[in-house]
Amino acid sequence: MSGIQRFVVPVSIVVFSSLVPGLAPSSLLAQGGEEQGEGVVPAVTVALAAERALVQRVAIAGTLIPREEVLVYPEISGYPIIGLYVDVGDHVETGQLIAHLDDHALRRQLAQAEAENARAVAGMRQARNAIASSEATVSQVNQALDRTKALHENGTATQANLDDATAAALTAAASLASAQDGFGMAAAQFQQAQAALDLARINLEHAEITAPVKGLISVRNGQIGSMTSLGGEPIYRIIRDGLVEVEAEVVETELGLIAVDDPVELEVAGLDPLEGSVRLVSPVVDPANRLGTVRIRLEAREGLRPGLFAAGWIAVAERDALAVPASAVITDAEESYVLRVQDGVIERQPVVAGLLWEEWREVVSGLEPGDQVVARAAAFFSDGDVIRPVLTDDHTGEDQ
Repeated sequence: MSGIQRFVVPVSIVVFSSLVPGLAPSSLLAQGGEEQGEGVVPAVTVALAAERALVQRVAIAGTLIPREEVLVYPEISGYPIIGLYVDVGDHVETGQLIAHLDDHALRRQLAQAEAENARAVAGMRQARNAIASSEATVSQVNQALDRTKALHENGTATQANLDDATAAALTAAASLASAQDGFGMAAAQFQQAQAALDLARINLEHAEITAPVKGLISVRNGQIGSMTSLGGEPIYRIIRDGLVEVEAEVVETELGLIAVDDPVELEVAGLDPLEGSVRLVSPVVDPANRLGTVRIRLEAREGLRPGLFAAGWIAVAERDALAVPASAVITDAEESYVLRVQDGVIERQPVVAGLLWEEWREVVSGLEPGDQVVARAAAFFSDGDVIRPVLTDDHTGEDQ
């Protein structure tokens, strides 16, 4: 037996070699293990627990919709459309003429209203003159009554004279009251005529349909020759300022993580990746599907059209925290743990895991900065195994 050299291989290596057919302890030496006395110490990739920038994200998928859509209806019904001056895809400014209705009947209505208004003004003038005449008559008969009373007291005038003067004064007062009532009626007629004139002018103005806001024409329903109707489809739909956004539904368990202004990264069909931010988080959840709505404002970009599909991520948390490679954290039925390496010896260390960001996993507790952990293939090792640690390059899993 003196000519035979004996090797003692750790149990974990035997298990590893048995799980990989054709892999013998000699191959472990070839892959970085080294012989120490009577055993083979495998070279194992390790990483350092270190502070890293971590991000928590919520996946979303949704559809582009207008941020605010303005419907353009005619203000008057029963008039044919004789002009449509913009089409889908056109940009319009506030107050720009976009459609025109036949206004011949409206112009005649305006002329009639102006005539009625002129007649009402003349009626008020006549009523005012009648009041002035009645007031003069009242003044005159009152003076005559005063003289007759004086003469009657002196015995010069008879009672009949006094009665006639009194009756004349009463008649003049009644005429004045009637003239005043006539003026009130004339004033009411003038107000009615003025209202009709104002309405006729407004209706004529409404024959020219202008853009109520600046924006992008998204739909044109109007047709030349069609009659306007207040209850039908709008003539145009305008996307205010041309702004579109994403409407996405988020499961209720993640909706509470999202806040207004959270940054968003999106992929939109047919376009390069773009960024946005959360504009609105629905205050309610649909009881049927347990989803809540999120609205995402987008940076302005050519090619953004309502109806396009969008998918991406909302960054709901961002912090610096202690982290190790995600492959270093193992979770079984009992707990989450890592294999910490101290002086070349492996020990199982329970940890509380947090955020998972790219290839990193947050360690809330259980490790200290600078601790070495087995970076990958940790399931093949156990407490007490002896290894030769090989530190990863930048601790990402690539050997130095």
